Amino acid sequence: MADIQGTCDDRFAAVREALAATLDDQDVGASVAVYVDGEPVVDIWGGHADAARTVPWERDTITNVWSTTKTMTALCALILADRGDLDLAAPVAKYWPEFAASGKERVEVRHLLSHTAGLPTWDEPMAVEDLYDWPKATARLAGQFPRWEPGAKAGYHALTQGFLVGEVVRRVTGRTLGTFFAEEVAGPLGADFHIGLPAEHDHRVSPIIPPPPSAGDAGEESGNPPVRAEVANTSAWRRAEIPAANGHGNARSVGAVQSVLANGGTARGVRLLSPSGCERALEEQFSGTDSLLGAPMRYGMGYGLDGGQFPNPRTCFWGGWGGSLVINDLDARLTVAYMMNRMLSGTLGDTRGLGIATAAYEALSA
Repeated sequence: MADIQGTCDDRFAAVREALAATLDDQDVGASVAVYVDGEPVVDIWGGHADAARTVPWERDTITNVWSTTKTMTALCALILADRGDLDLAAPVAKYWPEFAASGKERVEVRHLLSHTAGLPTWDEPMAVEDLYDWPKATARLAGQFPRWEPGAKAGYHALTQGFLVGEVVRRVTGRTLGTFFAEEVAGPLGADFHIGLPAEHDHRVSPIIPPPPSAGDAGEESGNPPVRAEVANTSAWRRAEIPAANGHGNARSVGAVQSVLANGGTARGVRLLSPSGCERALEEQFSGTDSLLGAPMRYGMGYGLDGGQFPNPRTCFWGGWGGSLVINDLDARLTVAYMMNRMLSGTLGDTRGLGIATAAYEALSA
């Protein structure tokens, strides 16, 4: 059985066993964190930081978590809304006047957060390098027509959501999304999570191990721009701010941030939101089949909402391409985070993170 490092409350021993099982079977290196009432009860890791299995995954190992980054971006918007600086029901153009072009004057901030804005990708062909050019990426979105009536349906905004919400945050605060997150969220919480990774941290990044090729699953590679998983291992990707996809962290840091939402806005003595501000994440904006994912989804303000898969309905979550996952249960005041380096096929996660979450819930109810 894989050697597991870190701390784990005896009550949650099943979570440690679940991580060991994934490392024995499917994972190369991974970390798991569980927070209850804003406090860590599980902070464990194991395996290796490289595909050759020569470098151990350490306590401070971090990796690209893909769309789990979206939960960080959403939290920034919720914090600004809670402060009264951002109206989630206001037109985006109130904060970003150029965005009103091409019939988008009725797109509201909440539409950006819930994948219902009609801007799931760029109309003009994009190269990956264009994702590193914030003015170009956002100006192109501001200029194009929505593909459907805002709010009428949902289509996963895989990469564009981060630029859309991020530009609103920049217009409201005068700071980039990555800077606002670092100064107002990660900094106060002491969380080792980065949207735009400084070079000084490169030495402890575990490179992404791409998913195996499988028929009918092109992942993000068929998008605009086409994104191959290997790009996450380049310096250009790490340095950029791509607030829907290039956050770097581990389970401890993801859990440290997201536990604020599950715990009424406060965690470990730091308050970022009011209790009512946390509740806004659960406001349903869409329920039905996502037109791009082809799967039934419920979207709240920046998070997926429970569709019957969790014990408590007041639960929100999201995950990343290849398998990372974070779950916030506002009734149980529980946050479960699973981050790993080996991607498996599929956009909507896999059994590894869900198995760890199941073990956490079982421990909680024992």
